[in-house]
Amino acid sequence: MPHPRLFVDVHVLQTVPPANLNRDDQGNPKEAYFGGVRRSRVSSQAWKRATRMHFTERMAADDLATRTRRFSGDLAARLRRRTGLPEKSADRLANALVTALGITPGKKQGDTAYLFFYGHRQLDAVAELVAERAAELDALPDKELKKQIEELDAQQHFRSGQPLDIALFGRMVADIPALRVDAATQVAHALSTHAVELEFDYFTAVDDRVEKDQESGAGMIGTIGFNSATLYRYATVGLHQLRHNLRGDATDAAGADHDEAAVQGVAEFVTSFARSVPAGYKNSFAHRTLPSLVAVVVRGDQPVNLVSAFEEPVAGSSGIATRSAQRLAREHAVSVSTWGDVPSWAGACHSFDAESAAGAELTGAFGAPVSFPGLLSGLREHLSGRVAEAGAVR
Repeated sequence: MPHPRLFVDVHVLQTVPPANLNRDDQGNPKEAYFGGVRRSRVSSQAWKRATRMHFTERMAADDLATRTRRFSGDLAARLRRRTGLPEKSADRLANALVTALGITPGKKQGDTAYLFFYGHRQLDAVAELVAERAAELDALPDKELKKQIEELDAQQHFRSGQPLDIALFGRMVADIPALRVDAATQVAHALSTHAVELEFDYFTAVDDRVEKDQESGAGMIGTIGFNSATLYRYATVGLHQLRHNLRGDATDAAGADHDEAAVQGVAEFVTSFARSVPAGYKNSFAHRTLPSLVAVVVRGDQPVNLVSAFEEPVAGSSGIATRSAQRLAREHAVSVSTWGDVPSWAGACHSFDAESAAGAELTGAFGAPVSFPGLLSGLREHLSGRVAEAGAVR
């Protein structure tokens, strides 16, 4: 019996000062029209990458993945370290393995024709397939080498047991269905809860020598587009899909460990999604802030994005974050009462006064506020209980 469908929705409100988090083709902050007005926008791709990069600060490198065109070159480097083969021989074996995987080689030696998302342990396992026979295989003619490599079934190491970042964000390989991984996570484009206007920072860079010699003129003149906004950010994780991606073909005993890893993986995602910020122009704007609200809702029906709370833009020049929080709380409450889909669990961490109108509405919608570590602890406890409960009735 498969585990039940469980979706973990993450709702974030975050106020960002003047910044250019995610630029468009003109170098200006990305925007979108929503509710008839122009909004600040940060693409889902930008925040997913920021989330993945946040993982690298907290997790062992061997447990992570890399997305690159230099897949063949990385494999060849591993073969050289393990076998002592000369560079040309290692490149030949790596190319044979990449061809057997079905991945199209690139124009440049060591490259593939497209980005490939691979786990570090997965690549190590592929290298181990030929490590002990490396010299023997390298001595074979091309036709026989191709036959021997194909018999090793290198694809097996990419079909299951994915590292956390691939299990969460998926892997798309258009021409090799066996290597695709359905993402367990969906991330929406972040939108400001209110209308914004694009502004420009006119700057000059001073030439230190010119200034010392008391000469006139700037060393450089330019402009940078920016805006500031209270952003609504939303993502959802399918625990059942994450469990499947991590577990693969594991036995029941090993599967229990993967169930625990899936629960912890959700907590890792919520942590990195909440704490990460895209790095565009970070040195110019120092825009790192923490969210004013992180609400997590566990549902068994379907993911629910609450952006409709802001279809009518929040008005005013002050208190936008507070009014946005009230809108979000009301939208969640209305969604539950209208559709009758009561979440199995909800929790929130926020910086609003619990005695204020906003604090009261948030408590009514998501429960009494807790610290961020407390939010993660409650989420893990609930998900572990649901997984254990499902396992008991299998």
